[in-house]
Amino acid sequence: MQKRWVVKPKNDVLKTNKMRDELGISPTIAALLLHRNIDTFESAKTFFRPSLDMLHDPFLMCDMDKAISRIERAIGNKEKILIYGDYDVDGTTAVSVVYSFFRDFHSGLEFYIPDRYLEGYGISTKGIDYAHENGFSLIIALDCGIKAIDKVNYAKSKGIDFIIGDHHLPGPTIPDAVAVLDPKRVDCPYPYKELSGCGIGFKIIQAFIQKNGMDIQLAYQYLDLVAVSIASDIVPITGENRILTHFGLRKLNSNPNCGLQALINLSSNKTGQFSVNDIVFQIGPRINAAGRIEHAKDAVKLLISKSLPEAKDYSETVDDQNNLRKDFDLKITEEALAIIGKDEILQARKSTVLFKEDWHKGVIGIVASRLTEKYYRPTIILTQTNGHIAGSARSVIGFDLYEALSECSELLEQYGGHKYAAGLTMRLENVPAFQEKFELVVSNSIKPEMLQQEVLIEAELELKEIDAKFHRLLKQFEPFGPQNEAPILLTKRVYGTGYIVGNNHIKITVRQEGSAAFECIGFGLAEHISHINTGHAFDICYTIEENTWRGKKNLQLNIKAIRY
Repeated sequence: MQKRWVVKPKNDVLKTNKMRDELGISPTIAALLLHRNIDTFESAKTFFRPSLDMLHDPFLMCDMDKAISRIERAIGNKEKILIYGDYDVDGTTAVSVVYSFFRDFHSGLEFYIPDRYLEGYGISTKGIDYAHENGFSLIIALDCGIKAIDKVNYAKSKGIDFIIGDHHLPGPTIPDAVAVLDPKRVDCPYPYKELSGCGIGFKIIQAFIQKNGMDIQLAYQYLDLVAVSIASDIVPITGENRILTHFGLRKLNSNPNCGLQALINLSSNKTGQFSVNDIVFQIGPRINAAGRIEHAKDAVKLLISKSLPEAKDYSETVDDQNNLRKDFDLKITEEALAIIGKDEILQARKSTVLFKEDWHKGVIGIVASRLTEKYYRPTIILTQTNGHIAGSARSVIGFDLYEALSECSELLEQYGGHKYAAGLTMRLENVPAFQEKFELVVSNSIKPEMLQQEVLIEAELELKEIDAKFHRLLKQFEPFGPQNEAPILLTKRVYGTGYIVGNNHIKITVRQEGSAAFECIGFGLAEHISHINTGHAFDICYTIEENTWRGKKNLQLNIKAIRY
């Protein structure tokens, strides 16, 4: 599929020149800063030189004082505390951070992760009953609970208090817990709203340390786990998240948590420093696989391990689960592609909704993402589980999936999520009607340009502008991620030669008159190789990266698209 090339509007010339002159940088670097709303010397200094001293006071968060007082009382009275979290990477890292910190000076501590298939997302009645039967009087819920009004009331009837630490958008009513920590509360003055669930857990221990005059390094030892949560949960890497990720990556690459070190050891093909991308594709999926295939408590046991030998055993279990997850993922993706491939009606649609009763529920979200990438249209994958139909949905840029599901709500039992990802359940007999209704809703509301993947280009430049200083400054834009993406740059009329690698990738060398030659990689771009080798000019859009091969580093352009 041809991608749509969209170049960001140029910045105000006076602002660009001002940044260029004040900082002694190229106009392109100045433009990239302005695209990130960095328009003063001071904001640039903060961006290029993040510091842990820039982290906000945790007591600015609504209810933090109540949460810390309740935890102190529980510790003082030797009450049993249950650390409760969701089964994904963000939830398991959050539980691991808070549990690991408090276990060093409080013995009455356990953790609880709900079973993905038996209990579902969030706080469960079964979890509360477990707490009651085992004498827990305080539950600290992380990465979930902001809408658990009935569950919190049920816990109160059992004599159990709740502290909720969540980062999802609240409903109109806040649960009646001892403390509800969520920067997205309308009444919460906390300056940064985009913390991960694990980030909220970190703020709890930061607040406890601050109030009790302890060494802040006790909190900083968990920054690698916080960085893993931020990268894996796809939250913005801006503001406080950028600081936490910057220093979390530094710890991950120098002195990681035992469990993370064990996972790194399994990534034997990795050379050089781990980045946000490496977390997303190598560490995160292994942690997630535990909850998808067996039970996410295996991931927590890995991440709270106190020694590398102990962590190694758990990492091998998690890695086996991830291999099984990949098998399910590959098999179901192939089956789904085959269904579409032999049905011209499905191929012509503007949405994809597929159902097969024996598809593994733990991987249907991954399969939905793969099909969205392949056909670039709103996609829902459905399977049968526990007597009902469960689905996972993914969208394309600009199309509001949640709103589309709302228009089909009469056919659904439950649905929830956000603009680009959602989950849903329905009755078996409603599947055919839902497939037709969803297609009708999408067809009537999606704009044609939304069905073509776009490449958002930040700036145009000549290859000769890419020198050591340019790359050094660009490196300081890291860590890259949502709302601070690796800049995609455009260079017109380059010449090159190259060859196909693997099944569908290319390795080429490009140059312009007066520029050095640049090595390039282009994933999935093999169709262009014959034109490239004709000697005619072509345009490229790309990111600049550092490639490490056999211990040697060199600059490499990662080509995202080519046009003639």
